[in-house]
Amino acid sequence: MKTQFFAASALTAALAFAAAPALAQASHDPAAVKAGTYKVEPYHTQVAFSLLHFGLTEYSGFFSGASGSLTLDPANPAADKLDVTVPVDSVLTTVPKLTGELKGDKWFDAAKYPTAEFVSTKVTLAGKASAIINGTLTLHGVTKPITLKAHLVGAGVNPIDKAYTVGFSATGTIKRSQFGVSAYVPYIGDDVRLTIAGAFELSH
Repeated sequence: MKTQFFAASALTAALAFAAAPALAQASHDPAAVKAGTYKVEPYHTQVAFSLLHFGLTEYSGFFSGASGSLTLDPANPAADKLDVTVPVDSVLTTVPKLTGELKGDKWFDAAKYPTAEFVSTKVTLAGKASAIINGTLTLHGVTKPITLKAHLVGAGVNPIDKAYTVGFSATGTIKRSQFGVSAYVPYIGDDVRLTIAGAFELSH
């Protein structure tokens, strides 16, 4: 067991040292980001959500398995386009019973409405590395306008798969009752705060 542990530790350390030079080359300058069409890299793209539970605590969960595309041109941000779809049954919390309930017809009804989709309608710069993204969210069969505040995290070649990758963080707030997900409102909060980690790989 000890031999396996030390071997695994050595491998982890070797990978970390090997990746370090590549990671150091990641750029945080929006002007240096390559223009082109990107696809969602699903393994490092997550949509976290949080809301008040009986006004006592913040409760969180997240969605994963996203797909979609990003058209990006640092020289012309107004032409940028984002279209991302997330499978609703990817919802996950720390309580298995609750996770199952959220997939059911009293909440997201994943069987009837299997995906949530965000499509941008306008991108406006809000600082050197930040932008306001206006768009529509389709959730639970309802489409409503929402706004996301996005920030460039970094861009460069992923040292593992060698793909040119750009990463963003984004935040926004929606009212779940407006999308027909109104179970236990107002005891369980109506305002849902979204915190998004988005990774995109250059496809062409």
